[in-house]
Amino acid sequence: MGINIFALIIGAILVNNVVLAQFLGICPFLGVSKDVKSSLGMGGAVLFVMLLATLVTYLIYYYILAPFHLEYLQTIAYILVIAGLVQMVEIILKKIAPALYQTLGVFLPLITTNCAVLGVAILVIQKNMNLLESVIYAGSIAIGFTLALVIFAGIREQMELTGVPKGMKGVPIALVTAGILAMAFMGFNGLVPLP
Repeated sequence: MGINIFALIIGAILVNNVVLAQFLGICPFLGVSKDVKSSLGMGGAVLFVMLLATLVTYLIYYYILAPFHLEYLQTIAYILVIAGLVQMVEIILKKIAPALYQTLGVFLPLITTNCAVLGVAILVIQKNMNLLESVIYAGSIAIGFTLALVIFAGIREQMELTGVPKGMKGVPIALVTAGILAMAFMGFNGLVPLP
């Protein structure tokens, strides 16, 4: 039984958006979304980590954990893989794009504990996806994460130019905006059947 790839991609990006529908990865969503440039950088880092983490964890599960009946070590093994990949991203960004590295600050190491990355690695196993479907799903989830982050950052940049009431400035208006954005994404429900 194969999964419709188009439904998988559209479902992961729009219908079942990891941030706005599943509410995973909220910390970097709220923390890094103050400007579009840093949001794109974080989205790229999450895309890289999520793709590699899904690929590596899939192989670890099916070629090490499952054959030796060590499935109970799944979460620990996945977190170690994700932590290693995030360290690699940190080293690369520090060398190649120091300004972006400084902008992302503490939120870059938080990818390690970003439940969206761990959630995708676990979901592909639970949904019995093959390797190709797993990588496509992970990439689509990361694109959906980036889309939500960039849209939210654009809205927050625009709000800086408007007259937001004093009591709503900062976190309160960000949370209200995030809620409205999540409701807007709910309009995509029924667009494609989910796997």
